[in-house]
Amino acid sequence: MKIILKVMVLIMLFFSNVINAKDIKINSLKELAKYAAESGNTITMKPGVYKLTDYLTKDITKARSIRKEYQYITFSGSNNVFNLDGVEIELDTEIRTWLKPPIHSDEVLVTGLHNTFIGLTIRCVGNGTSPGGTVLQVAGKSNVLRDITLHVAGSYPYGYGDLFGKGKQKETTVKHRKHSGLLVTGDETKLYGCKVLSRSFGHCFFIQQHPKNVYFENCYAEGEVRSTDEVLAETSGPAFDVNFKTWTQNRDGEYVVTPGYMKSLCEDGFRTYGTCENITFKNCTAKNTRGGFELRFNKAHVENCTTIGTERAYWIGDNTTMINCKGDANYGPLLFVEGSNVNVELMVDSAESDRKVHSLITVLGTDNKVVLKAADGKKRTQELPILVGYTPPMHGESMSPYSQAEVNKLHLINQTAMPVSIGEMASNCTIETNGKVIENKGQNNQILEK
Repeated sequence: MKIILKVMVLIMLFFSNVINAKDIKINSLKELAKYAAESGNTITMKPGVYKLTDYLTKDITKARSIRKEYQYITFSGSNNVFNLDGVEIELDTEIRTWLKPPIHSDEVLVTGLHNTFIGLTIRCVGNGTSPGGTVLQVAGKSNVLRDITLHVAGSYPYGYGDLFGKGKQKETTVKHRKHSGLLVTGDETKLYGCKVLSRSFGHCFFIQQHPKNVYFENCYAEGEVRSTDEVLAETSGPAFDVNFKTWTQNRDGEYVVTPGYMKSLCEDGFRTYGTCENITFKNCTAKNTRGGFELRFNKAHVENCTTIGTERAYWIGDNTTMINCKGDANYGPLLFVEGSNVNVELMVDSAESDRKVHSLITVLGTDNKVVLKAADGKKRTQELPILVGYTPPMHGESMSPYSQAEVNKLHLINQTAMPVSIGEMASNCTIETNGKVIENKGQNNQILEK
């Protein structure tokens, strides 16, 4: 009887919300901010370009700074639908300079529940910088974002990626002011057809604070790349000022920018921090980002995803499943397996460049299965070794050396014709390969050459 009453109450609340919902037409950011704090409405905004500085003037922003009110717009209401198709918010990065926020202050914040956002574009303009903030954070539970596009800029220095460090690390040689794209911290967040086009040092999409059941479908992350040779040709600027000293050693043990490599100028396309329960990526693409899908220390489901021109494509941890994914090793390795109980099905694109790449994949851990296929049956001209029983390079940096690590009970099916190197700490593995085994220092490994 109690259960029936609860169900009836929920049904009544639902229909009450539907009946009381308002269809509201707006044409200003001031109105958008007003209804962002209310609940139970359908808000449709007139298409057009809206300058954030028309809403947050310099005087208003300075007053907000005094009140320690650092967000531009906060969507604290719940059960809303925001129809923002054709709406573009021009976000002048100079506003961050006026606000003087603490590090990691996000700019547009969603804290409400059960909201749907459709079609918004946010474009960063100007020469301001952020002390580590994010354009958009989704913190509330059960929010849905469809066809949201972020054009991100506003970091310092831009043009070097993580060559000189990433933030507070002691090894950092140039202090960064990062500006990232879209952060998810709320449970049950779902993103469909969203894009982050980054011209900033920071992540495109990333997940923090251990949210559950986060879902990405048809999402796209894009950065820019630049050769280390071009960096070394500079005769002034932050890299020149520190004599091109890097935070990670190269393969000769030196801490200096090394020619011959390609660097992404942003951070990762899709990134998780910590353990996030039930995270899914389906039909997503990362192009020219540092890491394509960096999902370390985390269980994830990755299906029909693609990487193009990344420094490192997929970096996965325990209990991750990859189905029908694809990527190239054009500028860096295709896969780092840093965990156990993974199941990988990965197509190797034959794209190549003149940049230095030192491996196709590295694998460590226990009870892993990795199937590598050649896209369209095409073999790469440049042979890249599959390293069994090896770690990723330090900080994932392509210029840095690899180390050996334990791998046990790996089942590797190599259909790429790429060579296989088996380290000293590899044991009880089954290697089926149509590429030659160039090194086998492990024990009790079964090699099946085809």
